[in-house]
Amino acid sequence: MDAVFLARMQFAANITFHILFPSISIALGWVLLFFRVKHLRATDPQQKLEWLRAYRLWTKVFALTFALGVVSGVTMSFQFGTNWPGYMERVGNIAGPLLGYEVLTAFFLEAGFLGVMLFGHRRVGEMVHLGATFLVAFGTLMSAFWILALNSWMQTPAGYEIVDGQFHARSWLEIIFNPSFPYRLVHMVLASALTCAFLMIGISAWQLLKGVATASASRVLRTGLIFAALAAPAQMVAGDFHGLNTLKHQPQKIAAVEGIWETTRGAPLLLFAIPDDAARTNRFEWGIPKLASLILRHDPDGELKGLNEFPSAHPPVLPLFWSFRIMVGTGILMLLVSWIGLWRHWRDGWDFAKMPRPMLGIFAGMTFAGWVATIAGWYVTEIGRQPFIVSGLIRTADVASRVPSSSIAVTFAIYVAVYLALLAAYVGVLKYMAETADKKSYASASTDLAGDPQEYQRRGEFA
Repeated sequence: MDAVFLARMQFAANITFHILFPSISIALGWVLLFFRVKHLRATDPQQKLEWLRAYRLWTKVFALTFALGVVSGVTMSFQFGTNWPGYMERVGNIAGPLLGYEVLTAFFLEAGFLGVMLFGHRRVGEMVHLGATFLVAFGTLMSAFWILALNSWMQTPAGYEIVDGQFHARSWLEIIFNPSFPYRLVHMVLASALTCAFLMIGISAWQLLKGVATASASRVLRTGLIFAALAAPAQMVAGDFHGLNTLKHQPQKIAAVEGIWETTRGAPLLLFAIPDDAARTNRFEWGIPKLASLILRHDPDGELKGLNEFPSAHPPVLPLFWSFRIMVGTGILMLLVSWIGLWRHWRDGWDFAKMPRPMLGIFAGMTFAGWVATIAGWYVTEIGRQPFIVSGLIRTADVASRVPSSSIAVTFAIYVAVYLALLAAYVGVLKYMAETADKKSYASASTDLAGDPQEYQRRGEFA
């Protein structure tokens, strides 16, 4: 197989595995801060205990997620040099500082205060511990900020100058806040919110189905439903703005997403098709007339450029076309499930004991729905930039390493095997914590409350 294609596949495997964990931790840090504030503000001892139990369990989930995110992120940064040495040679003056800022943010804020958040409760003051939780959440968000600034610059480069074939920064403000960055940042944060929300919904529903849930699981499930019900429509609005921005700066990506080969007025929105790159046409088309033009141009007769306008500079169509539809379809499903679930919960008087088991089963089955949508979205972003590594400026093939394809194939196979094993272990540990750790956190939280003299007097049974 072609060495460049294998190098792309290897990097794709790494980023696919890596993105699973930031897509949870970016939002989960703020959810933990919410749980901590609710615990501190609660006046009823039982509610105080329930919020603390929720905080304890989900802090463990955050720690596990953070650890795997760091491991896979470090591996991915090395691949800039092993797979794409020409990339750092040419744009290292821009990419290097942005990656450096992300590392400093991750280790000085996330890792630095994670220990206090995990082990500092009752060892430091309540406000100090709350502050540590905030700094971990803020650090996670800032890590995403710097990574997305670099990724967005690769999609819509700005603020640079080229001297002797190397890219140099002309304006760091223009580099960081490049034309697509605000849209990508909002889109990714909302994607993380949905991923985290459905993880909370799914694990809590699993606990209820297995009969191992305490009252804190109901609070977490309700929080997740509200979180998802708000984030899903917000993501659709943000996605629309992001699509319009992409149409402006990367029309060939939109043409591939919509399966449009010839420049067309009143382009249909294709619900199903099998794009054929060789024949430069679609097979088995089924769509809604003029809807693509209406969505993207806000005019049913608006013109959309076709792929034939970019004969040697457009991405592969089939994976882009279907990745986008998987992302959108999963997003619509998350919207429906969260809204129906919240309505049913409200109708039952906010009592999950009345929730039908089939509905809880749907919740549990949607535990990792956010992962499906996020991965599909990242494929749209990254495949849609091809054949360039820096859109319109540097072709991917021109900066690839000269390592033989056989060597890349071996390391690719090793990466995939290790990642699958780690992913299975991660899901297995989540399942174990869902079924056992809530009771452990109950005992731990109860002991903490018993150590407080006032709580001991009010809830002596915790002693």
